[in-house]
Amino acid sequence: MKVIVADTAGFCFGVRRAVEKVYEQVENGRFPIYTYGPIIHNESVVEDLEKKGVQVLQTREELEKLKEGTVVIRSHGVEKEIYDLIAKKNLNLIDATCPYVKKIHKIVERESKKGSKILIIGNPNHPEVQGIKGWSVTPVAIIESEEEAEKYENLEKKQVCIVSQTTFNYNKFNKLVEIISKKRYDIIVLNTICSATEERQTEARKIAALADCMIVIGGKHSSNTQKLFEICKKECENTYYIQTLDDLDATSLPSMGCVGITAGASTPNNIIEEVQKKCQI
Repeated sequence: MKVIVADTAGFCFGVRRAVEKVYEQVENGRFPIYTYGPIIHNESVVEDLEKKGVQVLQTREELEKLKEGTVVIRSHGVEKEIYDLIAKKNLNLIDATCPYVKKIHKIVERESKKGSKILIIGNPNHPEVQGIKGWSVTPVAIIESEEEAEKYENLEKKQVCIVSQTTFNYNKFNKLVEIISKKRYDIIVLNTICSATEERQTEARKIAALADCMIVIGGKHSSNTQKLFEICKKECENTYYIQTLDDLDATSLPSMGCVGITAGASTPNNIIEEVQKKCQI
């Protein structure tokens, strides 16, 4: 059976940078070490770090109780008040926020201080979006569907600054912006979907269109992996979403033809390689 593995599958720059920063702290023995939230949305990586002594802080309350240690801000970024709290408690800060996300923080802070209303296109429950929201000095609106875009109103008639979650579906972002643009508000649109996400989604769509079966690998909480699955499913009905090789039922794959493989930005290369080898047997 022919197997096509996406060149863009696996760790993106921001994720690799964040993971490396945590392992650097472990190697340097700077304990206790904490990450504010799981460093990435991949259970195997988080479990390995926990075995090495890295603890995950799930809430602000847990952070408030710390008296010492190193806190690593994950690639998703956090709201400004978390930085302020870490500084207030004199904890050692390692900022592993993805540079693409950091750029959005600066945009939102700057434009909101100018008086613009901030509109984020993304998943309101995703930690990256929550972090972005926390850099605005004015109330923020968040939308992720066409229905929400249709209902959006700018009653104050102020300029609207539109930004996006970095891992949002590129085509869907353009569609939502189109709907809002028809309302004829004064808007500035900043497509803050990172280039790596666009490339990953474009390549996944092309491979899925060619494949008889598509395998998408990534953590169950990974937003960008979920988007890849949605994109591939539209092109290839036989699309499977797995976290590790253990989730793959090789007997369910077509006995002949072409299998495509892609993976989210938080998926380690060794898992991708394991799945690839299994498909080639």
